[in-house]
Amino acid sequence: MTRRVAVVGAGPSGLFAAQALLNTADVEVDIFDRLPTPFGLLRYGVAPDHESIKGIAGVLARVFDSDRVRFRGLVELGRDVTVDELKAGYDAVIYAAGASEDRRMEIPGESLLGSRSAREFVAWYSGHPDATPQTLRGVRTVVIAGVGNVAVDVARILLKPAEELSATDMPRAVLDELAAAEIGDVWVVGRRGPEHASFTTTELRELVSPADVEVEVAGVDLATIDATLLDRRTRANVATLAEAVSRPIEDPRARLHFLFWHRPIRLVGQGEVEHVTVERTVAAGPGAVDCTGELSTIEAQLVLRAIGYRGIPLPGVPFDAATGRIPNAEGRVIDETGRPRPGEYAVGWIKRGPIGVIGTNKADAAETVAHLVTDLADAPRRDLVDLDAVLAARGFAPSTLADWQRIDAAEQSRGEASGRERAKIDAWHELLDLVRLGRAGGPPSAADGGVG
Repeated sequence: MTRRVAVVGAGPSGLFAAQALLNTADVEVDIFDRLPTPFGLLRYGVAPDHESIKGIAGVLARVFDSDRVRFRGLVELGRDVTVDELKAGYDAVIYAAGASEDRRMEIPGESLLGSRSAREFVAWYSGHPDATPQTLRGVRTVVIAGVGNVAVDVARILLKPAEELSATDMPRAVLDELAAAEIGDVWVVGRRGPEHASFTTTELRELVSPADVEVEVAGVDLATIDATLLDRRTRANVATLAEAVSRPIEDPRARLHFLFWHRPIRLVGQGEVEHVTVERTVAAGPGAVDCTGELSTIEAQLVLRAIGYRGIPLPGVPFDAATGRIPNAEGRVIDETGRPRPGEYAVGWIKRGPIGVIGTNKADAAETVAHLVTDLADAPRRDLVDLDAVLAARGFAPSTLADWQRIDAAEQSRGEASGRERAKIDAWHELLDLVRLGRAGGPPSAADGGVG
């Protein structure tokens, strides 16, 4: 008898888990997501100009080719369905909810206008329907707190000429805002040195490569860093920065400043950000810094915090507020006593925290699924509730793969009309109209080129 498994979250970790299930067990898999679109962070978190990475979506989409897999969109755990209902309708449930909240700096002035989350900024330029519209009007200098790949991505998008982004799937309103921006300086601030930064060398090289952007490194003398003590990635990062700094740039279009061994301690302004006060730091053991009291100021109109993501609680699921994760033992969800909760599993960032690249989720999912398959082999079979009937009795029906394919076709049609492969649909009402009516309501703008 075929077992049934629910996967909550249609991002990379959830889709890798579904693939692993199909390869190792006789199962039917329903993949739930609160959006009518699959792919999660791959669709709404990877920079639009990184087509090679976004192309992974094509590989992950193959899971939907199986007649043992269904996509169930517009379903939010706790709002539309409960954990108990999922457990009644499936032999096992995998939580693949990701990490959708950003960490805060917890400094004075963080609530000023112009102080924003890099996560929100990424969601905006990636066309997420929940994204808050961002304005760059009057912004001449941007300070980004953090030295990971998110910070590097944001800095690159801000510094890249708008015409070079026009071929991406960014919504038209985003492209127009970026084209009108007059940003001359971008600061990337890290509380430790470049040898401790978490960005990858490929991302860094892409950021510092434009021939009309002047690169400065402050807060550290790169020549004093002992390369023999570094691993391959960090050694390449330091070398990349040194090369960029040494490159002469005549009449630069913009300037990129890396400020290491500093941390923002205060945002200053009358209602909106005008200055950022930063404090010099020194090493104080592995991963820690001490403050020196040595302060300096950066004039800025926009501050983006890119200091990490964290998970949020799922209704009815154990959660560790300190780590922002679901407590688990190699993917098996555990309760407050440390005992596994039968039939409940976790994958991805909600399991291990926001670390690793997209490919990391494949091995992570395989670990969880191996335990799930072992547990199913020992679990007694039971009568399962028909969840579709439960939802239908409430007058609710999830969106389907066909609905997503309609959205996909509409985005490609809009892109083709404006000379690009795709133009992201970022408005909830248009997405819902494509689901409910089979078309986007209201006439599309001429800039978007219409909907096919």
